[in-house]
Amino acid sequence: MQALRKTRPASGLELVDVPAPGMDASTTDVLVKVSAAGICGSDLHVDDWTPSYAFIAQSIPVTIGHEFVGVAHAGPLAGRRVVVRPSVTCGVCAACSAGHHDGCERRRGIGMTRDGAFAPWVRVPLRNCVPVPDSLSDELAALTEPLTISMQALRIAGDVLGRRVLVMGPGTIGQGIAALARRAGAAQVVVSGFDDAARFDALQRMGFDALVDVAKRSLAEGVGAHTGGEPFDIVFEATGVPETITEALALLRRNGIVVVTGIHSRPLALDLTPLVRNQQQLRGSFRPPESDWPLALALMGEMDAVLRPMVSHVLPLSLAAEGFALAHGKLASKVLLKPEPGDE
Repeated sequence: MQALRKTRPASGLELVDVPAPGMDASTTDVLVKVSAAGICGSDLHVDDWTPSYAFIAQSIPVTIGHEFVGVAHAGPLAGRRVVVRPSVTCGVCAACSAGHHDGCERRRGIGMTRDGAFAPWVRVPLRNCVPVPDSLSDELAALTEPLTISMQALRIAGDVLGRRVLVMGPGTIGQGIAALARRAGAAQVVVSGFDDAARFDALQRMGFDALVDVAKRSLAEGVGAHTGGEPFDIVFEATGVPETITEALALLRRNGIVVVTGIHSRPLALDLTPLVRNQQQLRGSFRPPESDWPLALALMGEMDAVLRPMVSHVLPLSLAAEGFALAHGKLASKVLLKPEPGDE
């Protein structure tokens, strides 16, 4: 079968022929026939081979792709559409043995340190499979993983009701955060980006008009046109550019909160004195609890019309290189790749 793989610890990905995954009767894994898989920022980092993703070197060669929907072909979910949590817990550590899988510290990542879903077939643990409601399209279901990341960012931020919110980064995570913040009653949601016309177009179709392109003017000037110079209560960083955190703190009110969701390729030198004197908080947000996945699917059913513009391109797996070029060039909002019969 055709699979998009990281074959060496250097920049680049390759679409190559590999054997279809088999099954071992001694495992609780199941085979999933992939229907659609999304290209995300992490995949772009793996393609570029940025230092923050060098941890996968020991697993190369590996098929990438971790945002996906497909049909289970074994076990109690056979014949059902499922989305798959990409974080695979070890099952033997103290937390897992006690049933507290969210506390596992020995994880492997589907599409990172074990084969992923940019292929017609992927083998995954049964316990990672979550049934998809019949009413949800494959295209929207493929957004489940990033939406759970957005949900976790809102959880880390706390109550946004009546708050002024800035979302820095208009990609899939940022779009999800903006939609959820608005749904949770934020008084204002402003989204900033750098030369992000395609993603801004998606946000406009999602009903957002307070959009700031920092390629054309400074962030402070751009957001000021929407806020009248008032500070933000909460800033969400979803850019992956560490210097934006310094900009965020300068726009934050006293006792305000910055939630960092981006994965950064380099460290940040930060002057902590203003943060201390203004009693501002810097919070990291990463993996949601497993229990969020059914909630995310339910939310997507409720917000179908709002979230649908997030997907801008659906391409066959054979055009993976074109899909990655669109994503790298910020010419797309979300690109999905779909295996075709000839890929098997």
